Amino acid sequence: MTHGAISRHIKNLEDHLGVALFQRLTRRITLTEAGAQFLVAVTNVLSDLTRESERLRGRDPEARLRISTSVSFASKWLAPRLHRLKDLHPELDIHLDVTDVNVNLSDGQVDAAIRYGSGRYGRVAAERILEEWVSPVCSPVYLEQMGGLSTASDLTKCTLLHEDRMLVNWEQWFNAAGLKRTRIRRGPAYSHGSMAIEAAIRGEGVALGRSALVGDDILAGRLVAPLPELALSVERGYDLVYQTDRRAQPKLRALRSWLLDEVAQYVKRPQMSAEATDY
Repeated sequence: MTHGAISRHIKNLEDHLGVALFQRLTRRITLTEAGAQFLVAVTNVLSDLTRESERLRGRDPEARLRISTSVSFASKWLAPRLHRLKDLHPELDIHLDVTDVNVNLSDGQVDAAIRYGSGRYGRVAAERILEEWVSPVCSPVYLEQMGGLSTASDLTKCTLLHEDRMLVNWEQWFNAAGLKRTRIRRGPAYSHGSMAIEAAIRGEGVALGRSALVGDDILAGRLVAPLPELALSVERGYDLVYQTDRRAQPKLRALRSWLLDEVAQYVKRPQMSAEATDY
């Protein structure tokens, strides 16, 4: 459908409902409060319709494996590896649900979630699969432009890239490195860690990279960690979360076993440093 046709359908729907679903701004549109409420209802109805359609087509619900995880972890770690799970279990119909909102595991829409947190989620089973630490990362070109970054104080000359919701920030990293009250050259801030990492890859500055999100880029040479000995351990990590009564499901056992193998191979590789240093 063309953009014009979609706009006409939306206008017809708004006229039918008698409310505005979108707020039309100069260069973008956003949902109104009524539109956001309607989106939830429509999503639920379409999910029910999809599930019933699959049942009528005779698809085995036990073969459908729906995994929920965050935007950054999906793009930088999980999605590039999922083909190996499919190769190992061709009988599974794998769906990746990407959202930073914790999903409701009790409604049957999602089989398991991989969440970044403390490991305490309440009324569900949670297994820590991957610990995390942070360390400065930048592109090889940026490292050369800055004449090499061999000490923590060298980073005060750099443009620092920030992740808005990251609990461990640059101030804490400099304090831990022995440079308290360091004046930080403020750079761009991003809502997702993956966006800060991509900015670092483009040579726009130095990001405080999470080990789980930058390991592949370091191995591929897109990023370097100039100070691997100054890796800062964090309290949070990545957990496999699922309903306790579904632990014995074959598809969940398959996912859990595959994840543990993938993580074991991942942590053996050279990344930022041989070990995280809680300094």
